[in-house]
Amino acid sequence: MHLTPDVLLRAYAIGIFPMAEGRAHSELHWIDPEERGVLPLDAFHIPRRLRRILRRGDFEIRCDSAFDQVIQACAEHRENRRDTWINPTIEHLYNDLFKAGFAHSVECWHEGELVGGLYGVSLGAAFFGESMFSRASDASKVALVHLALRLRLGGYLLLDTQFVTDHLKRFGAVEIERDEYRSRLAKAITTAAQFPPEVGQAELKDFIAACAARR
Repeated sequence: MHLTPDVLLRAYAIGIFPMAEGRAHSELHWIDPEERGVLPLDAFHIPRRLRRILRRGDFEIRCDSAFDQVIQACAEHRENRRDTWINPTIEHLYNDLFKAGFAHSVECWHEGELVGGLYGVSLGAAFFGESMFSRASDASKVALVHLALRLRLGGYLLLDTQFVTDHLKRFGAVEIERDEYRSRLAKAITTAAQFPPEVGQAELKDFIAACAARR
């Protein structure tokens, strides 16, 4: 099958997503985990130390201003990861999704340099988080909080993390069974939502307070 942005969206709509074995591998594999990672937006947790960093405003937050740079950074080799599942085919496809309005990036900038961020796919009221990176301490964590804030404000119902890591558990990520995931997905993709690229300090302050009050 020739993989196009339209095929990719249809795959997300039924609960599967592509990954490559490595950066140099051209073949893509469809992934359909028995247990799916999700980050409940109504139970999002912000660790206490990160709340202080968010209030200080250490980073300038932008959305969709450097999507191609974000995905390139996510594909870079790291000290704790020798290879990546993001190959050139995936980069090309997701850049096409972005141009069509179905993908977004949340970026952390410092002194004019991109130092962290994440990207993902948006379909209806579902957001599928793909990857994140950080070149400065806590930058990817700040980007994740700003993503969750925008999804809450935009009326999203589902934040799919694909898998659950120890890092994501700190924010409230959980695993759910495949059937439960597909039920939530079916509702989310048929619900209208709007990704808001800009939010004010008042919205951020209220979101931090609401998250703190839940714990």
